[in-house]
Amino acid sequence: MIQVRPLQLSDRADWQPLWDGYNAFYGRAGETALPAEVTETTWARFFDATEPVHALVAEDEQGRLLGLVHYLYHRSTTRIELTCYLQDLFTTPEARGRGVGRALIEAVDTAARQAGVKRVYWQTHTTNATGRALYDKVAHHMGFIVYAQDVA
Repeated sequence: MIQVRPLQLSDRADWQPLWDGYNAFYGRAGETALPAEVTETTWARFFDATEPVHALVAEDEQGRLLGLVHYLYHRSTTRIELTCYLQDLFTTPEARGRGVGRALIEAVDTAARQAGVKRVYWQTHTTNATGRALYDKVAHHMGFIVYAQDVA
């Protein structure tokens, strides 16, 4: 049985390997790892009521964390209500194929609905075949290609 619940301060030691695994999947490990300050600030934002950033975790019957999801609400020029960006989704390799990712997405959908939000969206890398197999079942690919640039 998988339970999805809000992240708690006491989860830090178990959340960190999930966060590190997520970042490593996207090439942010070792020399290219996020600065510790980014992780510390992100962690603090989850528990700051003035921040629009939220975190949920999935755990098994023994209380082991199997996955995480981070999401945030923001304004949009195409909607009156806020929009929900599901920014980070990660499950342990051992948990894949057990419904953990789907449960985390559904939990974000529920939170968004309760907040009066009507759209949840996310992005993934084109090479994320495992994730995309799930995403194609639970959402509609809108066809967009994402561009980004850092500004100094």
